[in-house]
Amino acid sequence: MHQTSANLLYKLNLLKKAVDHMKMGLTITDPSLPDHPIIFVNKGFLQLTGYSEEEAVGRNCRFLQGNDSNRSELEKVRRAIKKEESAAVQLKNYKKDGTMFWNEVVIEPLRFTEGGEEKLYFIGFQKDVTSEREQQKQLSNSLDEVLAISTPIVPVKDGISILPVIGTLTEQRFQNMLEKVSTYIMHSKDDYFIIDLSGLLGIDTFVADAIFKLHDLISLTGTEFLVTGIQTDLAMKMAELRVDFGGLKTYMNVKAALEHIQF
Repeated sequence: MHQTSANLLYKLNLLKKAVDHMKMGLTITDPSLPDHPIIFVNKGFLQLTGYSEEEAVGRNCRFLQGNDSNRSELEKVRRAIKKEESAAVQLKNYKKDGTMFWNEVVIEPLRFTEGGEEKLYFIGFQKDVTSEREQQKQLSNSLDEVLAISTPIVPVKDGISILPVIGTLTEQRFQNMLEKVSTYIMHSKDDYFIIDLSGLLGIDTFVADAIFKLHDLISLTGTEFLVTGIQTDLAMKMAELRVDFGGLKTYMNVKAALEHIQF
């Protein structure tokens, strides 16, 4: 009996050391107690938040929240607890010193028999993902800049503008193009808008449909839509796809289009 107790104590100490050695935060909460408080925290949680064990245990996890915490993510957690399910969210939390950090939280229901009855606890894992969020934000901003650069509308004369399409036309790039062209046309009130495809790398049904959508958008404003740069290889691909630009005014190059409108 003594050996069994000693062995159990050794395993418990080993488990505590392993939990405290974790780099991420770990909490255990008891939903059967008033306000669903924390009943255990590891050292990772204390290092993450700056609070002491005495300051954290006995409190609901909401003490990490601020007035600007994302309510939709908090609601996911509440629903998961109510349904006794797991959940994974990213929350805007605050450390003891007031520093904001993005907390990636995963909660899991933990059930076992205690004193002849089944008990429910929730185990939570917390990880600071602030730097990852910042990197994602910087990447998103960089992509937005690239998309803006990839839609260079060039006014060549009062009432005439050209949009050269260079590279591959993706769905995201087209949506950006659509928004930019729409805003530009409304302010410029051009008589002619030329889209030049000489730098386009390949055409498919999506690209063809995108060009028709641009045509429809621009024509609604009273601006005449012209397509240039349909080279031999592009024309062959269009024929292969049975794409018919017959309803559009097309020219071999920008020079031919400008001559048509007596530039």
